[in-house]
Amino acid sequence: MAAANHASTARACRSCGCTDLKPVLDLGTTPLADRMPAAAHIDRDEPRFPLEVVFCPECSLLQILETVDPALLFDDDYPYFSSFSQYLLEHSRKNVLELIERRKLGAGSLVVELASNDGYLLKNYVEHGIPVLGIDPVKALCEAAEKIGVRSRAEFFGLEVARQLAAEGFRADVIHGNNVLAHVADTNGFVAGIAALLKDDGMAVIEFPYVRDLIDHCEFDTIYHEHLCYFSVTAVDKLLRRHGLFLNDIRRLPIHGGSLRLFIEKFEAPNAAVRSLLAEERSLGLDRLDYYREFSARVADLKVKLLALLRGLKAEGKTIAAYGAAAKGSTLINYVGIGRDLLDFVADKNVHKQGRLMPGQKVPIVAAEQIAARRPDYVLLLPWNLETEILAQEQAYRDAGGKFIIPVPTPRVV
Repeated sequence: MAAANHASTARACRSCGCTDLKPVLDLGTTPLADRMPAAAHIDRDEPRFPLEVVFCPECSLLQILETVDPALLFDDDYPYFSSFSQYLLEHSRKNVLELIERRKLGAGSLVVELASNDGYLLKNYVEHGIPVLGIDPVKALCEAAEKIGVRSRAEFFGLEVARQLAAEGFRADVIHGNNVLAHVADTNGFVAGIAALLKDDGMAVIEFPYVRDLIDHCEFDTIYHEHLCYFSVTAVDKLLRRHGLFLNDIRRLPIHGGSLRLFIEKFEAPNAAVRSLLAEERSLGLDRLDYYREFSARVADLKVKLLALLRGLKAEGKTIAAYGAAAKGSTLINYVGIGRDLLDFVADKNVHKQGRLMPGQKVPIVAAEQIAARRPDYVLLLPWNLETEILAQEQAYRDAGGKFIIPVPTPRVV
């Protein structure tokens, strides 16, 4: 069912306001990727929203048109708890330890994380006696964070909240924002809030998936309603400058299929890495529509190949399950059309997802141990970005003859 009263369609760029937006990809009308129905609701309709991707020729930002009400996206039933990924925990801890040394942080410092989830990152600062504040809109996540000593507030961050915190005496030496900038409907208000909350000599450290990897590796399933924007260095540099912030250091990271980590300050001193990536993007054409033109055709080709593989295996009498009830998996199975006729179940370590159903296709979500217990012939790996971690966890299943299907960038069996 449509749910227009819970969404609005953008007519202008979320960053610069340009109204001449260019179509890139249409994934149809899909359910919300992180709203997993209870098993008892298998016959109920779910709200569905258009998922159309466009390019801004003025500031180079790739974005979706539809803005779903954040209160619907991030309600108290939101099931994503960061601490269930060991890879993410290790990635975050290394980031923290480096920043403690780099910024000489101590008991007199303050570190703020925006979209702090269950405290998975900030707990590393707490262990070193460094004061923290987590801000996340989901009350259950803030409660989980508080239990491990991470001071948290349940609210949506923006300029108004930043000004209120600053008035209360909160000014941050470091602000973390991992995989949140792309989620925020008020893009400019969010960045203005960072500028208001950050000390004059502070640093914001922001991570998000890199649009270059998304396009080059056909990572279309990274696109869902929570992810409003898909940033290049060119696009984010223009956004930051609008609010008196400057990108001075940057790194490419393998996490989430290819990400960027930005080091942002209130003065301009871009290092060689920043200058190099900006020059690479100009050379490759990330600031022009032509770079994105063939993406839709490659996504359609992946759909055809994956469906053919799965249907061929079923025709041979093989059993197929999936691993990881990830949001990207929801986009993939709904766009490709992978339902209960092809998948027996989806296994996941997150107890908050077990006993629920995958959005749209209503495939049941069970405990990860069911892979070993039921031993399907093939397992479709939905969070393919965690291939190394998950294949290592399931080595016994593989040793017994089980095989994984990696869907992106092109389907392959391992």
